[in-house]
Amino acid sequence: MPSPCAAIRVRDLDKTFRRPRNRVHTLKERALHPFRSGEYDEQHVLRGISFDVAQGEFFGIVGRNGSGKSTLLKCLAEIYRADAGRMYMAGRLAPFIELGVGFNPELTARENVLINGVMMGLTPREARARFDEIIAFAELEDFVDQKLKNYSSGMQVRLAFAVMVQADADVLLIDEVLAVGDAAFQQKCADTFYRMREEGTTIVLVTHAMPMVERFCHRAMLLHDGVVDAIGDPGEVARRYLELNFSGPTPDREALGLGTQGARIVDVWIDGPGAPRTHTLAHGEELALHVAIEALEPLAAPAIGVWLESEEHVRVFATSTDRGGGLGPLAAGERAQMTVRALNTLRTGHYGVGVSVSRASGGGELDALGRAADLIVYGGDHVGGLVDLQHRVELTASLEKAAR
Repeated sequence: MPSPCAAIRVRDLDKTFRRPRNRVHTLKERALHPFRSGEYDEQHVLRGISFDVAQGEFFGIVGRNGSGKSTLLKCLAEIYRADAGRMYMAGRLAPFIELGVGFNPELTARENVLINGVMMGLTPREARARFDEIIAFAELEDFVDQKLKNYSSGMQVRLAFAVMVQADADVLLIDEVLAVGDAAFQQKCADTFYRMREEGTTIVLVTHAMPMVERFCHRAMLLHDGVVDAIGDPGEVARRYLELNFSGPTPDREALGLGTQGARIVDVWIDGPGAPRTHTLAHGEELALHVAIEALEPLAAPAIGVWLESEEHVRVFATSTDRGGGLGPLAAGERAQMTVRALNTLRTGHYGVGVSVSRASGGGELDALGRAADLIVYGGDHVGGLVDLQHRVELTASLEKAAR
């Protein structure tokens, strides 16, 4: 039996889907090919998943698309039946898994609230008593008697979330559909999450938003290819999630540069504290960016340029060998290395490292790579802009009235 302090306990959970190779659409096809529908492929979505969620814990589940997150949530909500394993749930459950589940588009918001409230565990009297509060939270007072099929997806999210908030559930299962809501409603959801967490409600949240995981969750779990890849501190799990999403094959160093005359780029890499050749770095840590070039002919004063670009191709930083006094002459076959050291003040995100080499500062370009390396920054969700500039705020106050 589960421990009294465990709201959810999952042990060795397996789930496999069978996908028919050939679908039978007509009676004639079934008669002519009676065994065709029996052929299928198996997709193992969950493989021996085990974890606990303590009572009052805000627990995040993250992973790439197809990793099994939503399937796990549907197994917990008993929408899907697991093929193997055991699950324990303590208390009343309220799932908020897919947009529109439990709603009838042909009924009005008033009718759907009453029906959905009962499905969430409220009595009909409780659902009617809380109706006005639900509609006010969803900000749909002017659309109460309108059929749901005429609602936008954002309006449906607001209504479904408002019903769930009023369900008085002990355990909430929430999928990433909250991303559909507008900015104002997402802030209202955030305020509600804070309140529920303080009240001791157990919440399981599936999301791709790493800032939300680090902001709200006590612990998090990363699923990858149907197995638990990491579980524990939200920051560490978020870092691992970013690694899986943005990691790629290391470029062939001998084929890295495309230069065929003058010079070529032979290597580009990033070092972090105690992490040589890394592509992930925490906000606030020092980074060391290295570039190695090879002269293919005698060069008098070659110049190397380096820059960082955001995912939106906004250049957030650039420098060159000029800042270090410039390179001396290189003979054919000779190599030179440039190292840039800086405090990582970037916000959380994915950045690309661009590199170029030219005959001289401002001279003709010999080789260039727009995406020579990747840099994934985590832990900088507090940064309002692209970078966290070192600054101070000075405030003054005066009782003197302004001169008229």
